[in-house]
Amino acid sequence: MSFIVSIILAIVEGLTEFIPVSSTGHMILTAKLMGYDDQSPEMKTFEIVIQLGAILAMAWVYRERILNLLGLSKKITVVDLNAPKGRLNLIHVLLGIAPALVVGFFFRDFIKSLFSSQTVLWALVVGGIFMIFAEWFNKNKAVVTAQEMDQLTYKQALLIGLYQCISVLWPGFSRSGSTIAGGMLSGASYKAAADFSFFIAIPIMCAVSAYEMLDSYRYLTSETIGYFLIGFVVAFVVAYVVVLAFLKLIQKVQLRHFAYYRFILAALFWIFIMR
Repeated sequence: MSFIVSIILAIVEGLTEFIPVSSTGHMILTAKLMGYDDQSPEMKTFEIVIQLGAILAMAWVYRERILNLLGLSKKITVVDLNAPKGRLNLIHVLLGIAPALVVGFFFRDFIKSLFSSQTVLWALVVGGIFMIFAEWFNKNKAVVTAQEMDQLTYKQALLIGLYQCISVLWPGFSRSGSTIAGGMLSGASYKAAADFSFFIAIPIMCAVSAYEMLDSYRYLTSETIGYFLIGFVVAFVVAYVVVLAFLKLIQKVQLRHFAYYRFILAALFWIFIMR
């Protein structure tokens, strides 16, 4: 690995981790485009490190909300079963992350066997179609009951968690794409679904990264630490900028726009790389 490669991959991670285009898919396709062995232990460890950088960026964006949720602020209680309907608490978060964690734990080896360029290309297309349908359904059929994340019910949080399982079982489908679309199908607004998708990304990605690091920490050596460190910093900065921009432009950049991008990316890779 060179510093140029580590910077490129970190930029890709930061750009794609939290928007509905699949960071996993982009990492696999980018590695293939550069002729890198995406299955090497060192590369997998590097991906975990830069993902941690992106996670910390998201945690920094939502730092006040996290402090509130953990009971370090008096604004929002940690768990209050008698709280006003829809007020976000730890139960919402647990319902949102539990299904994916259970599926990921029991199907870990099977999921890893699915990592391939072909799988990603199909996931980009099918996931894009799913996102377009969710946006259409939300605007024309669904009764939107949650305009903001704090208005989500426990049922909606659980449904979003179940939809998230699609991305766990199908690499390239996009975790944020499945959760945002799932939220919109469950009666949440685009903004509420995106906010909750970003928020639950923090604990679930921390758990996954920590679990994966148990098998990969030995590849953090004096020879690789420089590449890993610069990748970590670049992923943090890029992810932070992307999340802030997305939250500000959320009403202008609709879910279908990301779906169109997915279709174009899949077509370009199929025509020029895969054939």
